[in-house]
Amino acid sequence: MAVLRRATAEDVAAIERVALAAYSPYLSRMGGQRPRPLDADYAAAVAADEVWVADEDGEVVGYLVVVAEPDALLLDNVAVLPRCHGHGVGRALLELAEERALALGRTRIRLFTHVSMVENQRLYERIGYDETHRATEHGLTRIFYEKALARP
Repeated sequence: MAVLRRATAEDVAAIERVALAAYSPYLSRMGGQRPRPLDADYAAAVAADEVWVADEDGEVVGYLVVVAEPDALLLDNVAVLPRCHGHGVGRALLELAEERALALGRTRIRLFTHVSMVENQRLYERIGYDETHRATEHGLTRIFYEKALARP
């Protein structure tokens, strides 16, 4: 099982490789648009936000980027290498996001996903996220979700 740890600057190249592997399959579905995570500045995220990696025997196989907002935690990005899907890595990262939200005093998590990423939508809905709205920005149609968290 993967070990979850805070990302460091040394992890940036590995995070970029995971993003490329995880999001490239969506390029054909998105009609020429690029998924935002393919062009994200992960070095800046590691420096300014809370970035975590799933490390399996020294290899980064997934990552999570969360950003504290005044009233919620934004789950900005989560990705897992396709060969690791179904192994619990993504679930562990999503559970970590909930733990971090509560640790930061937030009782809600927000996220969004592209309308073409139907697998993500099914997962989020299955684990308790509710769709709040849809919006098109810069030619990208996104579905916005929110999950209320109960304090332990």
